[in-house]
Amino acid sequence: MKTITERPSITRQCLTRSAALAAGALALGLLFSAPASANKKTDTLAMAYDQAPESVDPYFNNVRIGVIIAANVWDTLLYRDPVTHEYKGQLAKSWKQIDDRTLEFELREGIKFHNGEEFDADSVAYTLNFVADPANKAVTQQNVQWIQKVEKLGKYKVRVISKEPFPAAKDYLATTLAIHPAKYYKEVGPKGMNAKPVGSGPYKVVDYQPGKSITLERFADYFKDSPRAQPKIGKVVIRFIPDRQTQMAEVISGGEDFIMHVPKDQAEKLQTLPNLQVLSGNTMRIVFMQMNSQEGTPSPELKDVRVRRAVAHAIDREAIVKNIVGGGAEVINTICTPSQVGCTQEGATVYKYDPALSKKLLAEAGYPNGFSTEIYAYRERNQTEAIINYLQAVGIRAKLNFLQYAAMRDLVRANKAALVHQTWGSNLVNDVSASTPVYYGFGADDITRNAQVRDLLNKGDHTIDPKARNEVYKKALDMISENAYSVPLWSLPVYYVASKEVNFKPYSDELVRFWEMSWK
Repeated sequence: MKTITERPSITRQCLTRSAALAAGALALGLLFSAPASANKKTDTLAMAYDQAPESVDPYFNNVRIGVIIAANVWDTLLYRDPVTHEYKGQLAKSWKQIDDRTLEFELREGIKFHNGEEFDADSVAYTLNFVADPANKAVTQQNVQWIQKVEKLGKYKVRVISKEPFPAAKDYLATTLAIHPAKYYKEVGPKGMNAKPVGSGPYKVVDYQPGKSITLERFADYFKDSPRAQPKIGKVVIRFIPDRQTQMAEVISGGEDFIMHVPKDQAEKLQTLPNLQVLSGNTMRIVFMQMNSQEGTPSPELKDVRVRRAVAHAIDREAIVKNIVGGGAEVINTICTPSQVGCTQEGATVYKYDPALSKKLLAEAGYPNGFSTEIYAYRERNQTEAIINYLQAVGIRAKLNFLQYAAMRDLVRANKAALVHQTWGSNLVNDVSASTPVYYGFGADDITRNAQVRDLLNKGDHTIDPKARNEVYKKALDMISENAYSVPLWSLPVYYVASKEVNFKPYSDELVRFWEMSWK
């Protein structure tokens, strides 16, 4: 692992709003004289989340709560065990690899969608052929662009054919590629699927108020041969509440049973309350700072590699992980999840915290007094504010723009954002093809545009031999780090706060499995 020379690090205390928010939420929550009527009695789990999905159709959403909803409402051809990572048949009862580009599936019979429509090969072929067509503009294009076509071989038999050899195909088919009812999807399209979602999963949508709430109900006819457990809780109501203080007050009072992504210091305070439980764990999600260095960037200073390296050296990642992130988080040095196939930090350039070197690099680049810019973020605001404090200390004055994800993403894609505090969970896929190429493969979210990096990643995505594949990815990751195209920050743990009446188990894929949850 290469390390750029740095001077001794200096510990710096970063001011955030977390402590004030925690105290305010606790004070507000304790105003309630007693918990609200126990949802256990009504068999309704109440959850709050800070972001609203852009669409409930999983192919037109990039927000984590949308991924959670999709996993509970829809089924996929395969199922990946979250602990063993073993593939099991879900909608498919068996499968075989025909050649480097072709997977053949025998489908289960007798499965019904929530609207009564029968599941068969038409469901698979229509769904995957529709979303793989670029003309239909799936938001999660990176998840489907490898598909050339899906062929129906019989009522319960299909072939999924990739454009090139694609070794990660089964992982995508087991995680992100939900299957829709063909007749219904043909009639209503993505807009109709968002308005009135229909899947075949353990929960069905019975009410959806965009931007406000979604209500799921146990699907009584969920097929018994599924590798997923039959759902135990009768109803789940998810409310979209952007304000963290309000969420905390609700869970303290019993108005909500479950919240997630609670900041470390606030979670530690809530842990002292007798009616709540706090669980945490590291996840597949990584945090990094995008730096727009392409033509037309709002901050042309970032086109100079010395400035990008100065940004990297300005941030004390270890201090932020220790004091703010917590929960088993680890500093990362490449833009991929360490557990992913093909991800490595070996040989990467490491930018250790060194504000003196940061100022020196800025001066060499012609900015001895630093410069002004803007930073965009959509979650983990306390972490963004800590980053801003570190940048300010070396003369980089970054104004915060805190938005809903879809609004931030659209500005990034329109080349209107300079610094972007990003997080990425790879849509559950445990393969580098689901992370690094999203931001460096010349897709809509690539704001660096290095053709050599793109070509290396594309080669890695389609190389069958594991050793050769890992070597190609390593070259791409090394090139990204050497040029400081982004600042790798840390893995992101999740703190969950739930009523003590709820049985819940966290997993590294950050997926809330309502079908596994139950009342104590």
